[in-house]
Parts: sequence; structure tokens; C-alpha cells
Amino acid sequence: MAFAGAKIIQPFALHDSDPFNKAKLSTITSSSPFLGSTRNLRLLQSAPTAQPRPASASRVVAAVSDVFKEKKLKTGSDLLLTKEEGLEVYEDMILGRAFEDMCAQMYYRGKMFGFVHLYNGQEAVSSGFIKLLKKEDSVVSTYRDHVHALSKGVPARAVMSELFGKKTGCCRGQGGSMHMFSAEHNVLGGFAFIGEGIPVATGAAFSSKYRREVLKEADCDHVTLAFFGDGTCNNGQFFECLNMAALWKLPIIFVVENNLWAIGMSHLRSTSDPEIWKKGPAFGMPGVHVDGMDVLKVREVAKEAIGRARRGEGPTLVECETYRFRGHSLADPDELRDPAEKAHYATRDPITGLKKYLIDNKLASEADLKAIEKKIDEVVEEAVEFADESPAPSRSQLLENVFADPRGFGIGPDGSYRCEDPKFTEGTAQV
Repeated sequence: MAFAGAKIIQPFALHDSDPFNKAKLSTITSSSPFLGSTRNLRLLQSAPTAQPRPASASRVVAAVSDVFKEKKLKTGSDLLLTKEEGLEVYEDMILGRAFEDMCAQMYYRGKMFGFVHLYNGQEAVSSGFIKLLKKEDSVVSTYRDHVHALSKGVPARAVMSELFGKKTGCCRGQGGSMHMFSAEHNVLGGFAFIGEGIPVATGAAFSSKYRREVLKEADCDHVTLAFFGDGTCNNGQFFECLNMAALWKLPIIFVVENNLWAIGMSHLRSTSDPEIWKKGPAFGMPGVHVDGMDVLKVREVAKEAIGRARRGEGPTLVECETYRFRGHSLADPDELRDPAEKAHYATRDPITGLKKYLIDNKLASEADLKAIEKKIDEVVEEAVEFADESPAPSRSQLLENVFADPRGFGIGPDGSYRCEDPKFTEGTAQV
């Protein structure tokens, strides 16, 4: 099975038995202004002596898999998803957008503390990949992790409570915005420092392979998604884990959410070759580049990559070129990006695109979608009420998950927590 419509480089010959290696690959040219904008920006910002990119580099993704092509031949249908799938994806994307918009309101009202990084504009990536997973599959995220957790099934009230620092949060109020975790939903954490999550995801994928091949758990076909941004792709953990995943054919998909900016640093100014997907073949795995503002294209690529991993055919590197509609965090005034650039990507809102597709193909009516939006508004409002009314963590939680044996580090000889003593913080900043 191949990423037939995706821009892709196949690495040097791997194993003759690898069906992907034998698949017919192709690229097609598109007039889309989206991915071509990277080329335009790069040419504008390059030094006068920079070498122009080859013509082939301007080709862009129109990710239509062989599976879809076969389905079209058999059924005569052009549809990329069913009505049920379309409504599920739309609801998930609306949830992500409405939740993040509410986070902004709550942050500015003083309900949240620290840095809060919102996902607005990138919903097609989270929904396009995560809604294709099974519950047993794992997701590893970054500091921009709220929507990944929601897509994987963590309840909105649990995520909002965590952002409020409340005991009912998915981490009992100890993680906050950048550290969403849920063992129940196999969300293995958001990670504040870039690159931290990739080795964790690689380890999770190794665990799946070990259980299947060594412990002989034949039904363990679990896969792992590692999400990270373009700025992370210049870090050592990224390269080390690509090598290990390819070496051991681990069931992992490395998903690069390339929103073109690493805080205030343009991706085009910080990377010698900004086409991240090319780094996959260098390690012996497929590298795919897809329009991350189109959830249908993301889904087609995700199906192929997840399917390969589940069949034991190894990892895939997928670069989803997307754009965030807000600043790096809610503390960022977002003054470094060109207003014209922001306006351009605003016209490519992934939710608007999916809504148009569903209506044009008679998969949903305006009334159907309005009902979903109303439902999600109620879910988010309820999440805020729940979080606001929830209790704060007890002070005894301060010592949890810090020391294996906290005696002497905050627990007195009688077994009581010293931090519960009103005099515990005398002479220090209040805890």
C-alpha cells in the first residue's frame, strides 16, 4: 500500500519483502497556493547567492491513497469519508476550536496560570490522525497538547480542570497546560521542552513491538503517534529516534506539525533544508509531506502510515504543513509574523474547508452542523463550570511523585505531612 498521491521519497532498498518498497509511487502537480507559499517565502528570504530549489521541489501533495482509488473504481464514489466519519471529525475539530477559544477567555480572566499555548488553526492534524486510532494506541504530545488530549477521548471537563489547576484535572492539577496525561486514554503526556516527548513515544512503540514479538501477544498491534513541531526537528532527539525506529521497524508515526514558526523564528531562517519530510528517507523510512490545513488529505496519509505501522512495516515521517491562528502562547503579542501571511492562512481555515465539503457532498446539512456546534458549546460551558467549582489539590500532593520515600523530605517522624502545618512556610514564599 502506498502514499500514491503524496510527495514522497522512498529510501534506499530495504527488504524485498516490504510491500511498501515495491509499491508504485507518484507525485502530482497542484496549483494550490498553500504549500507553494513556502517556496515563495524562502526565495524572498534567501541570500542572493542561495541556489534555487529544483523544479521538482515545487510539487505539492494531493494525498489520495491507492485504497481510495480502488474504492472509487468499485463504487464510483468520489467521497473520502462516510457521513458518520465526517460528522465525527467535524465535531472533534469544533470541540478543539471552541475549547481553545474558551481557554483564551479563562486565561485573561485569571483562571489559568503560566504559559498556555493554543492550537487554533491546526485542528486538521489532530483530528485527521487521532480519530483513526484505537483506544489502545498511544499519543505523545508537546506543550500545545490540549486538543490532542481531547481528540484521544480525554473528557473536556478533565482537561479544563487541569488547566484550572484543580484536583479533578486529568493530572489532579499537578500538570497544567503543558503536561496533559491520561493512562486510561493512552495519552502519554505533553512535554514542555521540545523534543522530550519523541524518545518517550519511541519507547512506547518499542513496548508494542516487544509485546508482540517477544511476549507473543499476537493481538498487540498498537501504534504510537509522536507529535512535535518544526523547531524540534533541529534537535538531537529527533534524529536519534528516527534512527532507532527505522533500525528496529517500530510501529510509530512521527507527525511534524510544521506551523512555519518556532516561537518567533521563521522555519525558513533556521533550517538548512526546510523540507522536513526529506529526513525520513535518510534514515530508511518513508517521508511524506501533506497539506495540514486539509483534514481529508491528512486522513488519507494518516490511514496509510497507521496501517503500515500496524502491519509491522515500520515507521513513517509525516510533515503536516499547517499554521497557528494565534501567537505562540497567550503571552505572545504575535507581532513578528506578517499580517498578510496571517490573512492568507486564515482563508484556509480547516474547519471551514471540511464544512464546505460535507455540505457540497450532501453528507450533512447546515442544520446538522449547527446542532453539533450547539452541542459543543454546551460541553465547553459545562467544562468551565465543573472546573471552576472543583476543589484545589490538597497541600499533601506537593510531595507526591517527587520522592520514592518522602520521609525526611516533608514528612515528620509521626508520619504527618509537614506542609500541612501552618508554620511550614514561615519565612518562605507561600506555597
